[in-house]
Order: sequence, then structure tokens, then C-alpha cells
Amino acid sequence: MEFRFGIGAVRVNVTGQAALLSDVADRFRRDEGFALATLNLDHLVKLRRDRGFFEAYVRHELITADGNPVVWLSRLAGREVALLPGADLIVPLAREAVQQDVALAFIGGTTESLARAAKALQQLVPGLRVAARIAPTMGFDPNGAEAKAALDAVAESGAGLVFLALGAPKQEQLAARGRDLHPGMGFVSIGAGLDFLAGSQRRAPRLVRRLALEWLWRAGSDPARLAGRYVRCAAILPGHALRAWRMRHD
Repeated sequence: MEFRFGIGAVRVNVTGQAALLSDVADRFRRDEGFALATLNLDHLVKLRRDRGFFEAYVRHELITADGNPVVWLSRLAGREVALLPGADLIVPLAREAVQQDVALAFIGGTTESLARAAKALQQLVPGLRVAARIAPTMGFDPNGAEAKAALDAVAESGAGLVFLALGAPKQEQLAARGRDLHPGMGFVSIGAGLDFLAGSQRRAPRLVRRLALEWLWRAGSDPARLAGRYVRCAAILPGHALRAWRMRHD
């Protein structure tokens, strides 16, 4: 589905995991890079208000639906897409990297959490090579000198796939910059995915996720930080639902 804004549009263009992995494998074989973003309601709120975020987002070749509301809106528009959160893509993409003999790198989190995440992921994916782990400093600017140094460092490490765990909009902006500096590399924005692997954050139980209530679980875990975010997300739903319905009947 295409989500339209005053300055352009963002489109979910990954229909399912099998199609995504096939596309990524082809890109690895051709030494062709990519940037992958996972669209959710919070991103839709930010995309309306932050031109820099929007300009970075539209440079991503691959966009998945991260969150049931994006899946439901797409279906309302007559476009069938699968729910593919960033956290759920880490292991499948790591396995594909092993199959294609591609090394992995992490940017985000702390030195300790990255070490734990690397160990956990290597246990889940035998043969995985983690070539670089970079924990940015506080106040990390994806457009600054530290960001360029981090991107250059992962390129020099020999990594071909980089997981970015910085949160939106920093991770998507860093991915777009990485595509410019190192066009042969793949960049995947995964939010809290590394923290889940490291055990720094606890993800909602599988049953809660199946019931599409992960947002409620997260809100209960940190209401002071997330309550306002979810109010803003709820506020944009009616407008997007109306546009999706119109797309279906165009």
C-alpha cells in the first residue's frame, strides 16, 4: 500500500518473508546493496512532521509492514501484505547471510548489549560471522562525523549486512547515508531487536503478539514514554483508513 503525504508517498513493497529473502539473496549475489525499513504507525506520524525522515525513508528499496495497523490498512486498500517486524527479520536475514557467505555488523546499543546480542544470534545461526559491533555515543547524529566513521568502520570490517538498532528516525537516516557511502552493503533498521536478543528488553509473549496486542504490552511496560506516542498514532488512523478505502475503490 502507498501512504501519501504532502511531499510524496511511502509504499510498503514487501509482500512476505519468502519474497524478501529471495530479493536479499539476489542482491547479495550481485554485490548490490539495499536499505530496509519497517513501517509502523509511529513512523507514519513522524513522516508527516519530519522532512529529513521522509527524505531518508523514500530512499529505502525495501519497506515492510511492521505493525498490524499497517497490515490492516493495506488490506483495506486491497493490497495483501504480511506482518514483518524488524525483530522478526533478524534471524532469517542472518541465516541468509550465512548462506551467501556475508558477514554481519551491528550499530546501536551499548558495548555490553551488542556482545550479548552477537553471542545469542551466533547460537541461533551457526556459522554466522559478526565482523563489527559499534556502540554509538550519547547524542549520536546520523549525519555527523561519528556516523561516517561508523559506516566506514563496518565497511572496512568486511561486513555486507548491517543491523541498525538506533530507533527512528536515526536508524533510517543512517541507512540512507550508508547507501550513499557504501552502495554495496545492506542496511536493515531493527529498532529494539538487538535489545531483545541481548535480554536488555523483554518482548511481548507470542500469544500477545498473535492477538495484535503487543502495543498494549509495550504501553504498560513504559506508560510515561509511550502513552503520548500511541495517542498520536490513534489520531492518524481514521484519515489513513479513509484513504485506504478510497484506494480500494479507485
